[in-house]
Amino acid sequence: MQNKTQKIISYFKSHGRVVRFSSILKAGFHPDSLHTLEEEGKVEKVVRGIYKLTNQDIGSYPDIIIASLQAPKGVICLLSALAFYEATNEIPRYVNMAITPRAHANRIKYPPVKFYRFASKTWKSGIEERKISGYKIKIYSLAKTIADCFKFRNKIGMDVAREALKTAVTEKNIKPKEIMQYAKICRVDKIIKPILETLL
Repeated sequence: MQNKTQKIISYFKSHGRVVRFSSILKAGFHPDSLHTLEEEGKVEKVVRGIYKLTNQDIGSYPDIIIASLQAPKGVICLLSALAFYEATNEIPRYVNMAITPRAHANRIKYPPVKFYRFASKTWKSGIEERKISGYKIKIYSLAKTIADCFKFRNKIGMDVAREALKTAVTEKNIKPKEIMQYAKICRVDKIIKPILETLL
């Protein structure tokens, strides 16, 4: 049993210290082994179906990690993505996640998550994989996020979108050409172009 215990702990450590219950089963571990660790206080449940090593910090952006684990098909977007790239002073009240029109929006109790339905072409454009504390998350590139913010300007505010655009170009070295590429996909190129021209 001790050997199995160590194997599960090693599995947690090699997977960012926070793991989905389904992943533990797929890795060949028996639920009883996990429950034993939970009773011993070595592992704790974060939310339903998500476990982490006790007294282990999940690291930077824990809400994004936990939300991504619960909605693996979702992509971090809008204010949450801006905050990740440090391109806004706004503090997101929710983890913003993009899903396709027909995708099932997982019921997530914690952290608070706000789902946005993107058209299929818009959804698949600009997705990047980033590693946070050993865990891979899906997030839109900053250039794509800027275009999305203008697309959803009525939801997040035009001032926030404008300020993020300015920050992306002047501080984050994002090329205007790249932003315009995504602006066309999101059909906001006519809105972004004159604002970009005032920055150049």
